[in-house]
Amino acid sequence: MASGILALLDDVAAIAKLATASLDDIGAAAMRAGSKSAGVVIDDAAVTPAYVTGLEPARELPIIWRIAKGSLFNKIVILLPLALLLSAFLPFLITPVLMIGGAYLCFEGAEKLMEKLSDKKDPQASANIDQPPYEDPKELEDEKVAGAVRTDLILSAEIMAIALGEISESNIFTQALVLLVVGVAITVAVYGAVALIVKMDDFGLHLAKSAKGIISSIGNALVRAMPLLLAGLSIIGTAAMLWVGGGIILHGMEVFGLGWLTHLFHGIAHAAGNLLPAASAAIEWIVYALLAGVFGLALGYIIVLAHHRITGH
Repeated sequence: MASGILALLDDVAAIAKLATASLDDIGAAAMRAGSKSAGVVIDDAAVTPAYVTGLEPARELPIIWRIAKGSLFNKIVILLPLALLLSAFLPFLITPVLMIGGAYLCFEGAEKLMEKLSDKKDPQASANIDQPPYEDPKELEDEKVAGAVRTDLILSAEIMAIALGEISESNIFTQALVLLVVGVAITVAVYGAVALIVKMDDFGLHLAKSAKGIISSIGNALVRAMPLLLAGLSIIGTAAMLWVGGGIILHGMEVFGLGWLTHLFHGIAHAAGNLLPAASAAIEWIVYALLAGVFGLALGYIIVLAHHRITGH
């Protein structure tokens, strides 16, 4: 009897170890997949605050919550099942789908950069955009939420595709859990950060008005820092999109036997790293990321020109 109980305990311990190892694998895969989608995440965090601009401060957090719920629906209800079906029945399409997503990132990053340069040349360009009149505030909110959720669907599709590409060799159970973890974690991180960003100036204004001395100075600094923070996020997001998009395309080319450019970039990065052995790994990463970003910008610029030629805009 005792030996039977001991054998059962051994089995339970073995199952526990296996479950722990699986959870470790899932956590590591989720971290790896999430880091690969950093460019899209930063861009998402930079874009979303624009959807609550011009609205009543009391409505900002409820609207962000509505957008966050729409984002979770996009990732968990729509995109996660589609990703699993793709992995199960059409796995050979994962790399092409990733490359399409990477090309879109390059296109969007290049277009954002071109728009910023154009705005500098023509400061009145952004002031001439006609805004539709809204008599009902709820109609305006619904329109903004719908637009944000539509944009999020594209960004979420890129995030889930990048994550799936990192775990394409795993079993479907691991894929489902990793995609679920990545989808929920990124949504919480992005919209939690957005909520903090959009309320930062209100909090700073409150400190500036209700306190004195150093606390009031901190409040004024928070108010002044808000535009700089949004501008910095936009710049970092654009650069990260070009780097991630370019890297995805380069990896896809290598998968299809066209890895000469990837090998060239790795060779240049390795040579740069050898110049300073103490920080060779960091230098190699930075140089390769820069080269991937330049490649992404060049590819994105070509796509933007083609898009403008086709659409006439």
